[in-house]
Amino acid sequence: MKLEEVKEILNAEVLCGHDRLSEEVNTACGADLMSDVLASKDEKSLLLTGLTNVQVVRTAEVLGDIVCIVFVRGKEPGPEILDMAASASIVVMKTDYPLFIACGLLYKNGLNCGSEF
Repeated sequence: MKLEEVKEILNAEVLCGHDRLSEEVNTACGADLMSDVLASKDEKSLLLTGLTNVQVVRTAEVLGDIVCIVFVRGKEPGPEILDMAASASIVVMKTDYPLFIACGLLYKNGLNCGSEF
């Protein structure tokens, strides 16, 4: 799924990485605990979270396969987070949907979690 589609499905606002919306994501992960995110091994993934601190971007950088972070519940990341994401070439969006609904909408439209359960 292209990030442009993610933006439309979640009625999201792009906060950085506007020029990268043609990139594809294969999976999505919804979590507020970054330790849960670190356990995932998905490629070209999208992270949905309500956590708005620098750990979110650092976790994405460590994994290296997260191409986009979507902040849910209308959470507004600070400028430090946006600067870090831009430096790491990570697209950042925000949506007013809660985490559960945002994950459900993406799943309904064909984006899976990728991890085996």
